[in-house]
Amino acid sequence: MKCKWCGIVTISLAISLGLLAAFHPANAGGAKDASPEARLRELKLELPAVAKPKNAYVTAVRVGDLVYISGTGPGNVAGKLLTGRLGQNMDIPQGRNAARLVGLQVLAVLKENVGSLDNVERLVKTLGMVNATSDFKDHPKVINGFSDLMVEVFGEEAGKGARSAVGVNSLPDGIPVEIEAIFKVRK
Repeated sequence: MKCKWCGIVTISLAISLGLLAAFHPANAGGAKDASPEARLRELKLELPAVAKPKNAYVTAVRVGDLVYISGTGPGNVAGKLLTGRLGQNMDIPQGRNAARLVGLQVLAVLKENVGSLDNVERLVKTLGMVNATSDFKDHPKVINGFSDLMVEVFGEEAGKGARSAVGVNSLPDGIPVEIEAIFKVRK
């Protein structure tokens, strides 16, 4: 004898599992096989123009298949340099947003140096510095704004690398976050 509810339960379960898979964090940033450039378009992200260094350094150096990105800040917001200090006049969500903006700056520098983000194999290392008061303890939560963006663009495996998130007493021009990164690229 057939169960009249078995078919409905089976269909409902299949739909539920499909939806769970579609919204699982591992699938963040679009289709599993989508290229980083395609993910940028899907996410409707525009990379900012790369600012020329004001001091004696370059924005990036390529050595073999590694690209070293210099310490980068969040850039301008509404034509004004983004400044702030975590634990003083900036909260964790604002800090995360600042770190995400740094991520867009880093991606712009990376793209300028390798031609296309599709040439990037993976993020290797991140050093995130957070301008914070001495009692602020959530530096990793702030740097997650950068790390989450890298996963959205490069995928779960290639977008995660080794990482440090540290607090500092001050950063240039009072910016809230500065990030250095190393990426492996195709030769």
